[in-house]
Amino acid sequence: MAILNSRRTTAAALLLAAFMLVSAACGDGGSKTQADTAAGTSTPPASSNTGSTGTSADASKSKPSETPAASTNGQNQTSGTPGVKQTAQTDIKSGTKTDDIQVVANPADVAVLVNKTNKLPDSYKPQDLVDPNVPFTFKEKLEKRKMRKEAAAALEKLFQAAKKDNLPLAGVSAYRSHETQKTVYDRYVKKDGEAAANKYSAKPGHSEHETGLAIDVAGSSGKCAAQDCFGATKEAKWLAEHAADYGFIIRYPEGKEGITGYQYEPWHLRYVGVDTAKAIVKQGVTLEEYVKNAVPVTKPKS
Repeated sequence: MAILNSRRTTAAALLLAAFMLVSAACGDGGSKTQADTAAGTSTPPASSNTGSTGTSADASKSKPSETPAASTNGQNQTSGTPGVKQTAQTDIKSGTKTDDIQVVANPADVAVLVNKTNKLPDSYKPQDLVDPNVPFTFKEKLEKRKMRKEAAAALEKLFQAAKKDNLPLAGVSAYRSHETQKTVYDRYVKKDGEAAANKYSAKPGHSEHETGLAIDVAGSSGKCAAQDCFGATKEAKWLAEHAADYGFIIRYPEGKEGITGYQYEPWHLRYVGVDTAKAIVKQGVTLEEYVKNAVPVTKPKS
């Protein structure tokens, strides 16, 4: 009985093998597909590697790893902090006008250096502003009459001495607030362009008028007030000779434009104190040269 069953099994196996051989020889794609499907159903690894489910799984694994990288790069280039800081540093270093600008540590010092590379704090306002008892070219009670108390007292003595020598003077413009200086500078830029304005007007924060220690003066008639022609007047010559006796200097002297950064202004007086003023005049230097740790206003030509 066992022998009979064994023969039947062998015959069945031979018959099945013969059937499969005939099907393969016919090249029936449908049969192959059915076989693959059946195999896929019974063999999960084959399905995950080649089936549509496997393809989706591979894609879903690769896209998340690529997407964050693209997103991160975009953030750094457009709004990421490192990118913005680097750009700002590059912009600052590439422009000569913004190189080495520093905020002065003691803006209330009477010898404070304020120029194109040394600026006052934006919120600075002198606390001891007063109206000097001297004539001005205008009658209104405006802020540009004011000076710091020490400078105002010295100005009164200077005006008295000039009047005694029959050369009466008048104030043109003294203190300016940060806001006023911005208005003045913007007006000149609009009128003459930034390059031209920078030769005779200071950007807000960089003007000596904001210290309360500077004043533009003219003859009592107001003729040539804050104009080049003032340099040829008797009043201008008197100031060049005597201003230091009262603690003032001609802040922007002739021939020193490359150091001060401004054109010759014989009408612009700056109070620095008697000792400092006399030392500057004796040495024939500017305030920039006198203050040894000053940052150069302009770079030397190579």
